[in-house]
Amino acid sequence: MTSEVIIDAQPKEISIALLEDKRLVEYQREPREANFSVGNIYIAKVKKLMPGLNACFVDVGYERDAFLHYLDLGSQFDSFAKYLKQVQSDRKRLYPIQKASHLPDLKKDGSIQNALQVGQEVMVQIVKEPISTKGPRLTGELSFAGRFIVLIPFGDKVNVSSKIKSGEERARLKQLIQSICPKNFGVIVRTVAEGKRVAELDAEMKVLLSRWEEAITKVQKTQNRPQLIFEETGRAVAMLRDLFNPTYENIYVNDEEICTAVQHYVSLIAPEKANIVKKYNGKLPIFDNFDVTKQIKSSFGKTINYGHGCYLIIEHTEAMHVVDVNSGNRAKDKGQEQNALDTNLGAADELARQLRLRDMGGIIVVDFIDMNLAEDRQMLYERMCKAMQKDRARHNILPLSKFGLMQITRQRVRPVMDVDVAEDCPTCFGTGKIRSSILFTDQLERKIDRLINKIGIKKFSLHVHPYVAAYINQGIISLKRKWQMKYGFGISIIPSQKLAFMQYEFYDEKQQFIDMKELNDKS
Repeated sequence: MTSEVIIDAQPKEISIALLEDKRLVEYQREPREANFSVGNIYIAKVKKLMPGLNACFVDVGYERDAFLHYLDLGSQFDSFAKYLKQVQSDRKRLYPIQKASHLPDLKKDGSIQNALQVGQEVMVQIVKEPISTKGPRLTGELSFAGRFIVLIPFGDKVNVSSKIKSGEERARLKQLIQSICPKNFGVIVRTVAEGKRVAELDAEMKVLLSRWEEAITKVQKTQNRPQLIFEETGRAVAMLRDLFNPTYENIYVNDEEICTAVQHYVSLIAPEKANIVKKYNGKLPIFDNFDVTKQIKSSFGKTINYGHGCYLIIEHTEAMHVVDVNSGNRAKDKGQEQNALDTNLGAADELARQLRLRDMGGIIVVDFIDMNLAEDRQMLYERMCKAMQKDRARHNILPLSKFGLMQITRQRVRPVMDVDVAEDCPTCFGTGKIRSSILFTDQLERKIDRLINKIGIKKFSLHVHPYVAAYINQGIISLKRKWQMKYGFGISIIPSQKLAFMQYEFYDEKQQFIDMKELNDKS
């Protein structure tokens, strides 16, 4: 199986797609200015105590206050609070954490009003992004995640991933980390650290320590509250870190700056894989070139076709996700039971892909086609479990109930990815009346004339639907050639699958969007 990552960096957002055997299996899209991402650390103030919930609400700058439960404060919260006061008492000289004293662990059966006060400053980390009407979920137990290890300030233990089975290797890693770990820090050794040399672990330890020092220095030097004091990496690298796997064969990026950042990140965590990061220089949009745009449009929405006329209906509600399996016009002469089994097995494979692709979390209820044989129901359950093995999110799958329903719970840390595949009419703007389509190219020419002769932009690209691009480029003396002879050779025509039939977009030579829409386009 070949795995590739495609990163599309646009001025306002970054999208990242994971392809397995050229098939889209994971997709993430975030605005470049996105805040409140999992792993970000804030210095913030307690806004309101909720003794009934044994929790509090914290102002981290989001429109809804973030939620912090007493049990999420962390066992070393008192030590953190004392150290925070020591840091803020001296704005010139940073009090080293190695000299900080350990206070007794926070009682597990304690109450929030005994641990915090309204207006108190706390250092918190986001563990769940804002979802629907809920604010972010916080923890007081900070951690700095790397490729091989996770550094925990005020931790006092070295824990090794339970997935490392060799007792000898576990003892070796624990001894190595204990020898390089500074005082008042704990470490979790991740599975990928198995077999790594001390030099690699020590290099990452120093990187994580520098991140901690940068964060605590911001707390010491600044007085604005709330304030973001640690953002792990750039948007593309932060998204890639969650997806990265050493088995990837290629990572394509269409932006020079982000390509350099990704190369630097990959060279740090997997030096032998640094050459897989490649800058995409093609004329077509990067997602069009790798057939991602078409797959996005066919893989999102309410109805998902998955072969032989079968399809899924996916509904999102506030409480759960509901999936209905339909055989459609499938008409293979194998008998009702066998047809139901084949349809359900195909649905299990597609549903496992959809859960990863949309990052659906919480409770998912699936209504499969009824099957009479117990062995068929067991086969479907095993197929679903196998298809979900590649899913990085924690999940739990229950066998089919007597009503033919399968219940799945899946870890939810960010809002479900919901791409609107329906296209608004770009020519009538919802009025229901459009100009004659034969005049569309005349309208484009007027835009080109205005862009060159009035605005003064001589070199640009015009993105249009592939059918329109084919019409503009057809013939020996094509319409494109006529425009170039009349207005100059700085005009290039780019077919774009994301655009509707009579939609167009202009970009300058730096790939910055030029808004050429006018009010009179509606008439």
